[in-house]
Amino acid sequence: MRQSGYRPGRSLKPFRHRWLWACLWMLAFVGVWVLSLLPPRELPQVSVGNDKLGHFIAYFALMAGAVQLYARRAAWMVMAILLALTGLGIEHLQVAMNVGRVGERADITANMLGIFAGFATGFTPLRDLLLRIDGGNRKLG
Repeated sequence: MRQSGYRPGRSLKPFRHRWLWACLWMLAFVGVWVLSLLPPRELPQVSVGNDKLGHFIAYFALMAGAVQLYARRAAWMVMAILLALTGLGIEHLQVAMNVGRVGERADITANMLGIFAGFATGFTPLRDLLLRIDGGNRKLG
């Protein structure tokens, strides 16, 4: 029987501390879920107008982080789809949970714009910034 050669994390860039960076990204991902689904009374008050900016920044950071982690554009696409579905799912859950949260189309739009902007960082010299900070193997491919 032939083995597939699958290794967990093989799409990750060649970091020295690959699991640290992947775990930090996952922590941020879970943080977005938690902050998005907590009842509003348990969250700090944010001034009006910052909500959509907050959505944009959160999804930009997650997608730009995925670009930093993954070497392959196919992985970026998978992560962009995952984040888009996450944003849609969270908005629907906010309504369904009935804890005082409101799902809004404008939130979904801000999420998607953040994902697109984060994805675009993959076409700039900044796409390997975390790899340089980590001191990992600079050869990609």
